[in-house]
Amino acid sequence: MSMNTRVLVLALAAGALLTTMIMVNSYLARYNSPLFASWLAHGSGAIVAWISLMIVMSRRRVKPKQGTASSGPWWRYFGGIPGALTVLLAAITVNSPLALSGTLALMLAGQLLFGLLSDSRGWFGVIKHSFVSRDFIAVVLVLTGSAILIFARS
Repeated sequence: MSMNTRVLVLALAAGALLTTMIMVNSYLARYNSPLFASWLAHGSGAIVAWISLMIVMSRRRVKPKQGTASSGPWWRYFGGIPGALTVLLAAITVNSPLALSGTLALMLAGQLLFGLLSDSRGWFGVIKHSFVSRDFIAVVLVLTGSAILIFARS
């Protein structure tokens, strides 16, 4: 399997896992609360991340680099905040008339629009890319698909 194919498969797997996480958290939120679902998701995720880190570090026999915690932009430490809000908001919206597919469609649209804006402005240290016609076409197609998913049920 080539590297590009591997990356595509991993990205698809991440999308499937994201969908599964949102669905499971929305069930938990329905029977408890969205805030409880978010706390539980991130608590269990932190435990799995810690265990994974310990396994990788023990296999590589590498110690974390000293002095690297103070380098780089200050905002890099706050990446978990959007993740927590994503889980919280998704747990709320999945249990609404949007359902899972509508929530995911609008999340995809939001990711695409914010990604294009971030790319065009060079936010968060990404390489600046200006809009091209295919970006506009992609936005129109994703928004149209989202509208069809959401309004076709009515």
